[in-house]
Amino acid sequence: MDGRPRVLTGDRPTGRLHLGHLAGSLRSRVALQDSHEVFVLVADVQGLTDHFERPGVLRRNVPEVMLDYLGAGLDPARVTFVQRSGVPELTELTVYLLNLVTVSKLRQNPTVKTEIAQKGFGDAVPAGFFIYPAAQVADITAFGAQVVPVGEDQLPMLELTREVVRRFNGLYGPAADGRDVLVEPQVLLSSSPRLPGLDGQAKMGKSLGNAAYLSDPPDELRRKVMGMFTDPGHLRAADPGQVEGNPVFTYLDAFDPDAACVQALKDHYRAGGLGDVRVKRHLLDVLEAELSPIRERRAAYAQDLPAVMALLHAGTQRGREVAAQTLAQVRAALF
Repeated sequence: MDGRPRVLTGDRPTGRLHLGHLAGSLRSRVALQDSHEVFVLVADVQGLTDHFERPGVLRRNVPEVMLDYLGAGLDPARVTFVQRSGVPELTELTVYLLNLVTVSKLRQNPTVKTEIAQKGFGDAVPAGFFIYPAAQVADITAFGAQVVPVGEDQLPMLELTREVVRRFNGLYGPAADGRDVLVEPQVLLSSSPRLPGLDGQAKMGKSLGNAAYLSDPPDELRRKVMGMFTDPGHLRAADPGQVEGNPVFTYLDAFDPDAACVQALKDHYRAGGLGDVRVKRHLLDVLEAELSPIRERRAAYAQDLPAVMALLHAGTQRGREVAAQTLAQVRAALF
């Protein structure tokens, strides 16, 4: 470690990153890179758990996700990008830690249960998908992450990690230097609410077809924003409108830096006299101000994609060295 607290975060490369990623994690990662040692995992192995029949999806999207990271402002001089499939030590560590995770605990994981329902697996759940919370535990512990930024939906995964760490350290004792073998991570909870989809249903998701992407060009973003779900009872501008559960105002809360302006819009909308089109145009202006520099940085990096992938390769090699150190300590404790 370089003396700063270590952070691990990441995404499955199943598609380009969207506004939900920006609000929920990317902005906090950009802020953390100034004060923390940040590792960002391109979790293609986890992506394979429900894309095993379509591995090309992952291959295509690894560079897309890297461009999104760089466009969002993650600095390769301060952030280590790691491709999970390039770190086989993580797979070995997963096998060892699975012995400390019960089937009951995996079945009760709310995120797994929700995604199983969304994907329509029924009783045919791939075992790799079922155990991916344990693989996430291995990822976090292998890198010795002290801080893991999460949204509320990921809190059960962090609690599982903490339970496994405590159990491992309690069973197998300290390392030769007297310190715990595995580091128990602390939670950094996102301050942004989970963004609903553009259709107002569930969360914004790549597989749900209700997302606005960081790389969407201005005309595509305009089409999506102007077509957003609002209050179905707000038929005329003169009518009082419902703010709660209205995705347009949820997005304004997440992205408009002028909280007083947002509150004034909410008050006007509730009282009547403010049309949906006007509010959506304001949201579009806010999002354009946020996304325009991201698009510009992304386009600049896209001019030299081999250099971008070289950054990922170099980071993966560094990540492998870190994971190998942890794995050596785990093996020494076990064998």
